[in-house]
Amino acid sequence: MRRYRDVVFVSLPIITIALILIPTLLGAIGPLPPIDVRDLAKTYLYFTLDIYNKSLWAASPEAVTAIVWDYRGLDTFYETIVFYTAIIGCLALYREVVRKPDRSKGEGLSIVVKKATAIAMLGIVAVGASTVLHGMLTPGGGFQGGSIIAVAPVLAIVVFSRILVDYSKITYEKAIMLRNLSIIGIALTALAPLIISLGNAFIFQNQVKAYTTFSYPSSILDVFMGGSLWFLNLFEGIAVSMAFFIAFKVLLYTEETSKEVLIGEDYGY
Repeated sequence: MRRYRDVVFVSLPIITIALILIPTLLGAIGPLPPIDVRDLAKTYLYFTLDIYNKSLWAASPEAVTAIVWDYRGLDTFYETIVFYTAIIGCLALYREVVRKPDRSKGEGLSIVVKKATAIAMLGIVAVGASTVLHGMLTPGGGFQGGSIIAVAPVLAIVVFSRILVDYSKITYEKAIMLRNLSIIGIALTALAPLIISLGNAFIFQNQVKAYTTFSYPSSILDVFMGGSLWFLNLFEGIAVSMAFFIAFKVLLYTEETSKEVLIGEDYGY
């Protein structure tokens, strides 16, 4: 019975995608946009790394990162705040147990699985850090890299048991502190042009603009750094990885611990 159920679960997404894909390919959604890149996209692509016209450039060959943090940086910042608020709301629901170690007394999986997972975790963290730090050069960035890094503690909980995470040096308080400092870092990076130029600049200004003189470093040793993009990706990566770490830690509490929240009045909450 369980085998048939697994087959259904695997087949269901494939069938669903096929049901949507086939009518789409047959033109069921109406006229499609032209294949050519639209004018707005062309403008971003032309200006993002135009070394001959630096009036609107972002000093980054990665156009998506330039759009996300430079051309529409304020919007991205508010999206980060929304995500931050959502995590805070989740933690508020579990406020009575979130600092406590779980009641799980498991010892994790076998030694072979633990050894292999330890190597995989190093690779996951390395890939995540690379995605964050090279976000102004290659596809990726702070959110994507932070999300990759957050997979490592989930593996640790499943393979090494909950005890490893609960008694590690990355405590709940340290994770919250790193997350808060990262949010402050994003805000200071956005405000630095105004502060340093005594108001003669723009918020989220990356490179020098008309009537202003402030500019973040555009390159180091002939490598384009994207100015403020590197700093914003770094802070975003830390904030996202810590937020997911805390959220996964709470969501992966054992049922016995979670019940303390669900039947809170019986515990005097």
